[in-house]
Amino acid sequence: MLEIRAISRRFGGVTAVDRVSMAVGRGEIVGLIGPNGAGKTTLFNCIAGTVRPTTGQILLDGAAIEREPAHARLRRGLGRTFQIPRPFLQMTLAENLLVAAKNQVGERIFANWAQAPAVAREEHANLDRAIALLEFVTLGELAHEPARILSGGQRKLLELARVMMADPAIVLLDEPAAGVNPRLSEAIMSRIAELNRRGVAFLIIEHNMDLIARLCRHVFVMAGGRLLTEGTPAAVVRDARVIEAHLGGAA
Repeated sequence: MLEIRAISRRFGGVTAVDRVSMAVGRGEIVGLIGPNGAGKTTLFNCIAGTVRPTTGQILLDGAAIEREPAHARLRRGLGRTFQIPRPFLQMTLAENLLVAAKNQVGERIFANWAQAPAVAREEHANLDRAIALLEFVTLGELAHEPARILSGGQRKLLELARVMMADPAIVLLDEPAAGVNPRLSEAIMSRIAELNRRGVAFLIIEHNMDLIARLCRHVFVMAGGRLLTEGTPAAVVRDARVIEAHLGGAA
């Protein structure tokens, strides 16, 4: 479904990602691990369209997307969350989700007069869907509260619901459990697993190896901007190169 071919990204004289190749099949949950500074988030930025790769190719369902802007990739079904969620704090949770609905008739300014009934029907349907997604991530009771009241873990859940509002086929998750208490971490894992059962694929950056081991069948490991190894979670955590990359000489 998603194929990355020899992607590199250079910033001046620094090569943050160096000829990395990997693939995510339809309906898979794949992990991406590595020490801080390994180039994982830069690779995500290249895949999602935040930055353009210096060299290499990115294919989504066989179509080359490396030169497309981020919003075009989202329309194709590629969603992305961030390590630090940034909801619209003064807007309600439901309103935060409504901005993510794709191809809304009301986004065309004259349609609000020429097609007012259609716009109203669509807005009601989108609101119903937003409320259902908030209930799915255990935030339904807060649907009409401002996002500023949420804890860090709840903001992660809100961001997961918001990206699902765009109906993606594959989602890039950047450290979904980072800084989250154990109860909400369990909630995040269970929702990811349920969405996967519904057919959504995931590529997950995460330092929480319990999450990786429980959700992923295959893991890629990056270090120093390069792909170090890949395999099952059990295999990679026993790999001496992975231990050395994470723990250094102390290993």
